[in-house]
Amino acid sequence: MTTAKAAAPQWGTGYIRTISPYVGGRPIAEVAREIGMDESRIVKLASNENPLGMSPAARRAVMDALTETPRYPDNDGYALRQALAAHLGLPADWIVLGHGSSDILEMAARALLSESDSCVYSQYGFIVYQLAVQQAGARHIVVPARDYGHDLQAMAAAIEPSTRLVYLANPNNPTGTLACAADIAAFMEQVPPDVVVMLDEAYVEYLDPGLRTDSIALLRKHPNLVVSRTFSKAYGLAGLRIGYAAAHPALADVLNRVRSAFNTSTVAQAAALAALGDEDFLRRAVDVNRAGMAQFVAAFDALGLRHLPSHGNFVLVRMGDDEQAGNRINAALVKQGVIVRPVGNYGLGPWLRISVGTEAENARCIDALRAALAA
Repeated sequence: MTTAKAAAPQWGTGYIRTISPYVGGRPIAEVAREIGMDESRIVKLASNENPLGMSPAARRAVMDALTETPRYPDNDGYALRQALAAHLGLPADWIVLGHGSSDILEMAARALLSESDSCVYSQYGFIVYQLAVQQAGARHIVVPARDYGHDLQAMAAAIEPSTRLVYLANPNNPTGTLACAADIAAFMEQVPPDVVVMLDEAYVEYLDPGLRTDSIALLRKHPNLVVSRTFSKAYGLAGLRIGYAAAHPALADVLNRVRSAFNTSTVAQAAALAALGDEDFLRRAVDVNRAGMAQFVAAFDALGLRHLPSHGNFVLVRMGDDEQAGNRINAALVKQGVIVRPVGNYGLGPWLRISVGTEAENARCIDALRAALAA
């Protein structure tokens, strides 16, 4: 006699099951296996990483810190928090550490949002905003972009009584757009004091000083502001996963209450501490990015490709008029051993996001792109 199997259980709540997991840039090893090419010949310009890697000082710190890995890390990250506080001119109890700034973004959603709340963010805003809100079961208020960037007036007007959090990336990923300092300051004046604004500055180090918002001065003025930054981009520590937030102590305390125990490793803390002090390396990384951006822009112009002016370490470039144009050209680039980033999940199917690499990597990408377009 056979017994009917019980139906498989539905794990997780409804809003959790609707989440599409985050998809990162394809690893070099995966593409090498797929196309049968040696890994050393693959060029990855998909994940906005620093082509210089980490600074020599950070590398030495990593090697020294490895001797401490049998023990748990400092859960409070005392030395790094003190250094960040001095760097920003803030008290140390205003600093919260995360395993990358995406951890900080998700902490804010966990701490501030429930199923009865809403969160405002922009069309084409960083995809983690959508995922973090979904994980909290809160309601999304997605404000249409203006010229592919944030429409700050519309975002302020979209705030409802249920709104508890606003995500705002500046510069924005994946579009590279930038809101000016005066507009950010005016926006903060319009946001109700019981609504938290998460100002995501993952790419701030790449900005010319004259274009930067004095976000720390804004933070001192507005207790409902949180500024998040990362060591993954200009500092070259993407694989170690370390970032931080600056917030008034009351908000920092709330974030720390939902922070995972030991969320930043001993090695990551040591590398970030060393990287923060290596100003020469940071300047070189910014110079390489500026030169690489000019190299790409000149090539895109020569190829007749539309691209958005970018203030990060990547550029968004349009490959055609139909929604599959980005995927077609991406597939052709992969066959040549060049990895870039399709952005159809942002509703940008015709576009590709291409990270700035070394001069040689950029040239290889340009040659592959020229061949793909010709084919």
